[in-house]
Amino acid sequence: MSDTAGASAEKPRLIVRNARIRDIAAIRALVAKVYAPSGMSSYSPAMLRGQINNFPEGQFVAEYDGAIVGYCATFLIDGQNALKPHTWREISGGGYASRHDPDGDYLYGMEVCVDPDHRGSRIGQRLYDERKKLARSWGAKGIVFGGRLPTLARRARRFDSPDAYIEEVRQNRQRDPVLSFQMRNGFEILGLLPDYLPEDKDSLGYGVHLLWRNPNAPDEREEKRAKRYGGRLPDTVRVATVQYMQRRVRSFEEFLDLVRYFVDVTADYRADFVVFPELFSLQLLSMEDEQLSPAESIEALTKYSTPLKEALRDMAVRYNINIIGGSHPTRMPNGRVENICYVCLRGGEIHEQAKIHPTPNEVYWWNIEGGHALNAINTDCGPIGVLICYDSEFPELGRHLADQGANIVFVPFCTDERQSYLRVRYCCQARAVENQCYVVMSGNVGNLPNVHNMDIQYAQSCILTPCDFPFARDGVAADTTPNVETVAFADLRLEALRAARNGGTVQNLKDRRHDLYTTVWREKG
Repeated sequence: MSDTAGASAEKPRLIVRNARIRDIAAIRALVAKVYAPSGMSSYSPAMLRGQINNFPEGQFVAEYDGAIVGYCATFLIDGQNALKPHTWREISGGGYASRHDPDGDYLYGMEVCVDPDHRGSRIGQRLYDERKKLARSWGAKGIVFGGRLPTLARRARRFDSPDAYIEEVRQNRQRDPVLSFQMRNGFEILGLLPDYLPEDKDSLGYGVHLLWRNPNAPDEREEKRAKRYGGRLPDTVRVATVQYMQRRVRSFEEFLDLVRYFVDVTADYRADFVVFPELFSLQLLSMEDEQLSPAESIEALTKYSTPLKEALRDMAVRYNINIIGGSHPTRMPNGRVENICYVCLRGGEIHEQAKIHPTPNEVYWWNIEGGHALNAINTDCGPIGVLICYDSEFPELGRHLADQGANIVFVPFCTDERQSYLRVRYCCQARAVENQCYVVMSGNVGNLPNVHNMDIQYAQSCILTPCDFPFARDGVAADTTPNVETVAFADLRLEALRAARNGGTVQNLKDRRHDLYTTVWREKG
């Protein structure tokens, strides 16, 4: 199936986008709802209009199923003003962002708020991430703002001073629901801002002066900002591969609990992607008391296709992570059985990628047939591709994804012994070299004695890179111990791929002889 055909149009989606003038009424309602318990007022329509008009690139909303559930306001300002003591009204031009300076060297965060009914979906984290992307795209030195202390009024009597409370939080001896979150996001405390927002009674009027330093800021202040926010991709993408243990489960819910554990863990490590192995859902067959025939196995599994897909989608949204859902035998509307990978993005979209080349065992045991389409999937971290196990052993498929712009190829695999594994491993390394892309492998370990074609497993999951100076020495960004359940992480730099493709020691994509050969992809219905 194509990625567009697999997208779930009718399901609610959570997206972050630039705010528009027509959002003003909804933003006002959101801010009023968030701050009503503290007695703080909302923005006027004129203030919001000023924020959007003064710096349209810097205002964001989080939208869930058409409703505004988060708002983030920023503007640019020079460091001399941003880093010295100030009040919110002074720095923000009375809430209008009228002090926005297009040549300012710091991004100032004047607002982040999230609908209390939607907390738990990491909306605040998404808005913070958008701010950081914006700062990078403008070449800003960093992000500055005054953070709230909404529990200070209740806790003040337990500390000698607000400064003492801040120091306890800084030393991780006290947890503050807002400040601790900001520190986890890389912000450092510059000090307290007295009378920052006098109407904020919960914070006793104080703000915490916070700074995030942009690690990619230009060295020279005079450098012109040629790039603008909008289409820029993150500089670094964090990926996680799960080496997954096959074991007996008693219910579908128990299986989902195991999957949810790994999604939660990798999300806590701020991974952008997590990938599970091919056919990892076959452990559902272990719920049966007796060994099923191949035909019975397929029928038992296909009833889980829809609930599995929906569960993975919900996890992706809730945990703010893109999930490459291994693969699952799925009966298609035309009656065919295909080995499908569900790619569930954190915005709520679902894409499906079929295995193009089923192995002889898949054909023999389960009558699985190959899919007919291989499409790059657009994500918030750029285009990606999926090659399910045996597909990675066909160079034409990797090149087809590279031609569509894929920077990262995910390979869920399932192999029974070391030689089978090494065929996949060596081919994945070749795909990384010849297409100058990253390849992420995820395999099963453990045994399922009563399941045909899943008796034993061998895997050493890994994250592979091209072989050139900007990358890991052996072309391996991360590796795992063979045959144990574990997770491996790696930070992948997309800019390193661009540099290698255009100026590397070898330039495989660029140096292809199109005058001698080409690959023709025949689209089939």
